[in-house]
Parts: sequence; C-alpha cells; structure tokens
Amino acid sequence: MTSNRVTFKRTAHRLTSAAAGALLAGLSLGAAPAQGAEGTTPLPEFDFSACPTVDELPADADPGTWRCEVMHATGHLRMGAVDEPLTEPMKITFAEGRVDGEFRQVFGEMAAAPIQVGRTPLTLTPQYGGYSDFLSDDTRRGEFDLTFAIGAARILPALPSSGCSVGSDEDAVHLVLKDTAPTRVLSKDPLVVAFSAQDTEFAAPGTSGCGRLNRAVDRVLDLPSAAGANAFDMDVTVAIRPYA
Repeated sequence: MTSNRVTFKRTAHRLTSAAAGALLAGLSLGAAPAQGAEGTTPLPEFDFSACPTVDELPADADPGTWRCEVMHATGHLRMGAVDEPLTEPMKITFAEGRVDGEFRQVFGEMAAAPIQVGRTPLTLTPQYGGYSDFLSDDTRRGEFDLTFAIGAARILPALPSSGCSVGSDEDAVHLVLKDTAPTRVLSKDPLVVAFSAQDTEFAAPGTSGCGRLNRAVDRVLDLPSAAGANAFDMDVTVAIRPYA
C-alpha cells in the first residue's frame, strides 16, 4: 500500500467553497439523506487515524461543526490499454466543514494497492494528484486528481524504482465524477453511506519520470489517451465521524 499525507498548511490553497450541496448529496454537515435505508450488509473497517488533526483545520474553524470522512472506493479503470477492476479499495480521508458560512475541505491521506496491468509486468498504483473538491452540485459529485505510480522495477531493471508514473502533480488525471447510483444509508450509528459514480470524459496523460523507458511504457499502456476514450467507475462507501 502507498499513501500521501498532506497537512492543512500544504493544501490551504486547495480549499474549496461553493453554495451547492456537499459531496454526499444531502448528507453533508448532518443533513438527512434524500434516499436510501439501512441494510444488513457487513460494513468494512474504517481507519480514522489519517484524519487531519484539529490543528490542521482552517483558522477559525469550529471543530464541533466539522467532521472527518473515510472513503473506500472499488470499481473499474479503463485508461488507454488498461482495462482492469479495482478489487482492493482506494482509501481516501479528508475533513469538511464551514468557516464563516463557506464550505471548506482539508485533504488527509490516500492509500491504494497496485493494479496489475493485464499480462504485462507493470502495475499502476493510484495516488493523490494534488487536488480534490468533494463538494457536489447539480452537475457532478466531485472532482479529484490522480496519478498512477508505475511499478515492475524488479522485472524491468531500467525502470526507476520511484518517480515513474502516469501523470504528475502538474499534469494529473483530472476526474469529474457524476452519480450513477443515489446515496443510500448503510448505517446510522456509525454513519456510513454508499453511492456510485463515474467519469467517462477524462483525458489521460502520458508517462513521466520513467527515464529512457518513457516511450516504451507509453506504447504498452497506449498513452496519452484522449478525452472520451477512458472511464473510471467507482462504488464508494463512506464513514463519517464528527470532530466533537
């Protein structure tokens, strides 16, 4: 598993605000869900240890009105020549609340397992690409930037052991997620909800940081890939815990 820990000081310029509804379509900041009911499906274990600390929340934030959310997302990735299921969940942690009436978010951490690319020796590990906006509105569930760390150094010695990736913080895969299934409540105590979303319109950049193998890896992965030729489908479960 890999992770990206980002504190509030490093991401303050990425905080977002809007007047529309929040990520969880009627659930943000304690609002009641519009649809759904509790089920009997066993819940996964959620780790809140990566939540931003109270000191990492924005200045003047009232912790009593803020909460931390831990998101588990499985699904399917189609990007260039990659067409693979995400059987191990991506785990994304962030805080959200309001300051002076404006919605704010602080990113915490992302962790994900490597995705095997077909019968090739390559793996892709999703990583936080430096931007997130989980405030939903009438047009999308939220936005999120990803890069994909490329692995296989033991089999391909010329492949750098780190820094080789699809996309970079300057040219990441930018997802604009739209709902494919409404929010439903899985548990009220603790509060756990689920929804499904996808992006079928994103463009995928080529590889970077792979040294002399950049072009070869691009050919294997069929990258870059134009908008409309890719798809990221996600089935998401979110656990929500207040700060106070």
